[in-house]
Amino acid sequence: MRPLRFVAMGDSLTEGIGDPVEQGRRGWAALLAAGLAAREGEVRFHNLAVSGAQTSDVFEGQLPVALELRPDLASVIVGVNDTLRCTFDIQGVATRLDAIYGACARQGVPLLTACLPDPGAMLGLPGTLARPLARRQRTVNAVVHALSERYDAVHLHLAQDAWVADRTLWSADRLHPGERGHRLVAARFHALLAARDLAAGSPPSCEPQLPPPGRAASLWRLTTAGTGWVARRCTDLLPQLLTLAADEVRHQLRGSSARLDLSATQAVTAALAALTAAEHPEAA
Repeated sequence: MRPLRFVAMGDSLTEGIGDPVEQGRRGWAALLAAGLAAREGEVRFHNLAVSGAQTSDVFEGQLPVALELRPDLASVIVGVNDTLRCTFDIQGVATRLDAIYGACARQGVPLLTACLPDPGAMLGLPGTLARPLARRQRTVNAVVHALSERYDAVHLHLAQDAWVADRTLWSADRLHPGERGHRLVAARFHALLAARDLAAGSPPSCEPQLPPPGRAASLWRLTTAGTGWVARRCTDLLPQLLTLAADEVRHQLRGSSARLDLSATQAVTAALAALTAAEHPEAA
């Protein structure tokens, strides 16, 4: 009997940023993999996730490799980086996620998905800057929710206030879980999989095994990794984010902020309707 094959796709969350070990990075997916089978050595884990990946990167680069590996279980957690680009388009995000989920479903591969908190809240940005990002992330989460239900995915809710507010779960950069956070994600996924008889091993412990980084180490990581992250995003996101913030202020002054939320909701509805129409053209 061949080992169970678990393939993880996505961005920095799945790559393991925030959970450093001697070998490099570990992360929630590696922690989960260790508890999928009853005996050690019965799982082959392949982590294809790459920091900064968008839905297009997963669809074009990671998915073909994942399918070639013939996985028994796959995870796809992606979308935050799409919201941080001036090219953000919820229709495109929905189309690519539908294609990724559908490809896994056609191979009969159980799929792990998750909705995520918006980066503006995590970074503590001012309201006029945070709200546009939150609105974008809500649209991505709405699409992920709908498609996860369509493809019967094992879905984990990670956008709740309690998850965001507990600072002990997050690394110094405020964007990625620390070891405790990665362990919690792995344990919660394990519980969902066990309920479907898809996890035979023991769940990972939620308690960190390594001491948290000291203040100096945290500040160093924040000023190096965090500053690099901001520098990479500013040339692409910042000009548009300022435009979005200006639009937010104008609507606030006019008392018409609800229109922005309505427009985002309508965009999600249209994106999902377009997927249904493409799947059933005879009904169009």
